[in-house]
Amino acid sequence: MNRIIVSLVALSLAESAPAAAQGNASPAAAARTKAEQELLDLSGTKWRWMSERKVDSLAALFHEEAVFLHMGGTMSRTQELDVIRSGGIHHKHAEIFEASVRLIGTTAIVLNRIRLDAVVGGNEVTNPFVVTEVYVQQNGGWKLGSLSFTRLLQ
Repeated sequence: MNRIIVSLVALSLAESAPAAAQGNASPAAAARTKAEQELLDLSGTKWRWMSERKVDSLAALFHEEAVFLHMGGTMSRTQELDVIRSGGIHHKHAEIFEASVRLIGTTAIVLNRIRLDAVVGGNEVTNPFVVTEVYVQQNGGWKLGSLSFTRLLQ
């Protein structure tokens, strides 16, 4: 079942407009709308805030009802912010290999294929993931409603 899900996610990424690794322009980048680029930039900023443990900035980004799905379980907004604040999970660096965004009305789905270097419970780990970020428009801006990590089998 997991292989089917991973295959479907990989197929979805292949069909969507991929972005090159961070800092490199791609032909797909020229075709992005302003909203799509804004969301990709916001996602990149979120990864930086997570690595720098900028809890106040993340708190402003995370919707009050946000949910977070990690390999070890799910967390509420408060739990996610607390675990970042305490250092229980430190997202040290996310190398983004591909990124895409789909807009559906006032909802946006951002997919990132990444390699995440993190410290979890004091242990350094590196994992390949597809991360699904769901954003909702609220008061003229975007709020993160869900962040889900799907570990890739490689």
